[in-house]
This record gives sequence, C-alpha cells and structure tokens, in this order.
Amino acid sequence: MRLTKAITRNAQTQPNNISTQNGKRRRTFRETRDRIARYATGLIGLGVKPGERVAVLALNSDYYYETFFAVPWMGAVLVPLNIRWNVKENIYALEDSGSHFLAVDDAFLASAKDIASQSSHEVTLIYIGENETPEGTIGINELTAPLVPPADEYEADDDTLAGIFYTGGTTGFPKGVMISHKAIWTSSITASMSLEIQQTSRYLHAAPMFHMADIAISMASTMTGASHVFIPAFSPEGVVKAVEANNITVTLLVPTMISMMLADPALDNGDLSSLKKIVYGASPITEATLRLAMEKMGHVDFFQAYGQSEMAPLISIMRPEDHDPDGDNPHRLRSAGQAVICADIKIADEDGNTLATGQIGEIVARGPNKMLGYWNKPEETAKALKDGWVYTGDAGYLDDDGYLYLVDRVKDMIITGGENVFSVEVENAVARHDAVHEVVVIGVPCEQWGEKVHAIVRLMPDAQIDEDELIEHCRDWIAGYKCPRSVEFQEDPFPTTGAGKIRKVDIREKYWETEEA
Repeated sequence: MRLTKAITRNAQTQPNNISTQNGKRRRTFRETRDRIARYATGLIGLGVKPGERVAVLALNSDYYYETFFAVPWMGAVLVPLNIRWNVKENIYALEDSGSHFLAVDDAFLASAKDIASQSSHEVTLIYIGENETPEGTIGINELTAPLVPPADEYEADDDTLAGIFYTGGTTGFPKGVMISHKAIWTSSITASMSLEIQQTSRYLHAAPMFHMADIAISMASTMTGASHVFIPAFSPEGVVKAVEANNITVTLLVPTMISMMLADPALDNGDLSSLKKIVYGASPITEATLRLAMEKMGHVDFFQAYGQSEMAPLISIMRPEDHDPDGDNPHRLRSAGQAVICADIKIADEDGNTLATGQIGEIVARGPNKMLGYWNKPEETAKALKDGWVYTGDAGYLDDDGYLYLVDRVKDMIITGGENVFSVEVENAVARHDAVHEVVVIGVPCEQWGEKVHAIVRLMPDAQIDEDELIEHCRDWIAGYKCPRSVEFQEDPFPTTGAGKIRKVDIREKYWETEEA
C-alpha cells in the first residue's frame, strides 16, 4: 500500500489527461509521474536516503504536490511544516524530526533562510517557487530536468513511515504524528468512497496543503484519478474565480472559510454552478452558518468530516442526506455523522470501558488508518494509543443509529479557524512575562473563528501591564494565531479541585452558558 502507486496507475490508465493545473501551467498524468520520478533521483543526488526526513514550508502549488510524492517515491519521510507557525516553532519541528532538507517557495524563502541559519544542524534548501533559483538553494526544475534519469519506486511496506505531521502538544511542545503508507492509503480510499470523488472530479486546493484535512481529500482525488487545481492560499474571491475558470467540482473549506465566503460579495456575484461538493470540518460550525451556506449554495452537497491527524485523519463523516434541518431527523445536523468504513468508534470511560448508547465519555477510534505513534515521544504515545485504540481527547456520545455527537473536549484544546491551539502552549508563552503570576487560557465563542483564544491573568503584586502589551509579548514565542485575541485581568484566585488543579470547566462555563459549542 505505497502512496505512489496511485501516481503510477494514473500514468498508465489515463496518461494524457490533466493531472495538475497551477495557473496557466498544466501537466498530464504521464508528465506528473515522470517529474516525480526524476525529482526522486534529484533528492537521492542531494544525499537524501530512505527513512530520512524532508520538510516542506510553502503555499499551495503543483510543486508542493510533486514534492509530496517525490519524497516517498525514493523512500524518505515527508514533514509538512505549518505555514502559520513562527520561525522558532518551525525550527523546533525541523530539529525534532531531524530534517536536513527543507523545500520552500517564494513566500517563505526568507523564513527558511532564518530557520536554516539558526538550526543546530546543516539544512539544504530546495526551492519550489516560481522564479529563478535563488542563491544558496537547489531548484526543483534542476532536480526534474529532462536529462535526469527517473528513479524506481521505493518498495514501501504497509507500516513504512510516510510522514510526520506536527500538531499542538499538551506539554507545551508540538507532537510529530507518525503516519504510515497504509494509514494514509486506507483513509484516502475511504474518503474517495464516502465523498463520492470520481475520475471526472476536479479538486480545488483552497485549504493549506500542510494540513491533514487537505491531504486526505488530495490523496482521495489522486487515488481516483481526479484532476488537481491549486490556488496559493484561500480568499473568497480566489475560490470563486478558481471555480468559475476551472469547472471545479469539489473543494475543502474549514468553517471559518465558509463564514468568510458568506460575507463576501464574490459569492453572490460569482458562478459556482460547476461546484458539486463542499467538504468541511476541522473546527466547530454554528447551525446558523451551515443553514445559510446551504441556502446560498443550494445546488452543492455538503459533507462534514470529523477526525484528527492521529487517524490520518478520518473518523466519521456526515453525508448530504443528513444535512436536512427540516427533515425527519433535524438533530443530525448537530452530529459529526457516522463512523467511516475503515474506522471503529466507541465511547470510553476513564478506565477505557465501553459506555452505553447515549452516555458521554471520551471518543476512542481505531482502524488501519491509526498513527504509528508520536515521533520521539513514547510517553505521549502510550497515553494516546492503548490496545490499538486512539484516544482522541474529545468527549461525546453515540445515538442508537451510530451518529456521533461531540459535546466537549477532554484535552484543553481550542479550535480557532480550523487550527488546533493547545491552551498550555499559550499559557507557557503568557507566563514568560515577569508581570504574570498565574494564567488560564480557554476558548470562548467567536462568530468569525468558531472559538478565540482568551487569557485570564492574575498579575504579580504591584505589577502593571495592559492587554495589547501582553499579546505582543506572546508573538515572540508562538505563532500569531495562537496568541490571545483577548485578555482579562482578575485578582481572585482561580477555582481548583481537591488536588489543587485549576477547574477550567468552571471557568469556561460563564462564557458558553448561552452558546452551543
């Protein structure tokens, strides 16, 4: 079950059909296969060995897509870096994964040079941008030149490591989720079936390609031989124009993107008649937003996907027929759908025992798409992976028909605009300021982002600091989207349990008592 099998099959069965389209640049499936094979030879020539890690920091493009497959083609491991992280955070991921090679485009060239110069080990920069190859880098077009001989596909086993995907860490550091070829393969096959992606589909990469959600739909589209169209980054106008110009049939949008689309005149003025499917997920969406989206884009089928990187990423899907607020089962609109074909779901108590239908506990999942573990973090792996089950950290329940409902999160994770933010990461950054005595960070309701990061701070005696200054302080330590959007100060101690732990549930309650999470 090697990832690259779909590339070779498409080149064999539809060699002259369009594989990728990036602006005016189009490539057939045969051209894509040949470029990937030569790219792999180029990587080998740079000294990349099977099992070695190759990182990527770039906006969406066909070059990113080719990198995604060239790395496993020669047996190496892909490490997509988060484009919203700051230099320090990406240095951590680069060094933690042991990546000595970093593919980068024009948008992140300066950041990549900073990362390389500050890294504790030597880093070779591979340029995957649109201009002439900058000094100090090796260009993708040099690595894929026609005279470069194609490399043979690496014979990966099912459990061969394909990628390390970094997610927020409960200890204040990101965790590298180790995903095998089999895990991505089975999740992608499931996605292609559940989302009804076909060879005639045209998938628009609007969500960032480092994100596991895009990877799932991208791989599903590759498996079925669908065409890929790329825009560098999301904007409402950019999506509308891309759909109009390229007859896009399917795209992935996180709820924040859907909200931005609904508020932009481009949606009302554009022609989205070719668009058949929108997949959404990665963060909460309000029922009002979903109803409005279905009203404004009545011809589009909506699919909700729930999962996490540890499941590569699919756990459940809610299909279009359940997006019917006026039907026989309107409550299903608040669900996360039913288990996907490749996954089992159960609700567990604190001891791992299966709870009865309707009882709330931790959502636990398993399947051939589960992670191998966390890179270099055996203790974290042991907590999350027990007896073949992945403990998601989300709380919920199953109804009599197997529909999954999320009610809270066991872990203190905030989902803002489709990105995961662990409160302890933000708390660590806030607490670095000398004026801070104690801090609690929670997610509070936000119409635009689903949730926003909110810090509640107790200051040192006689210390003074304002909201803006504290937020600016955090930017030196964490990415901007993780920084608090709001700060409040209080003198009273935080509520605690008998064991002395802060009761975040009690602190959150007043912010959510009139909202449905």
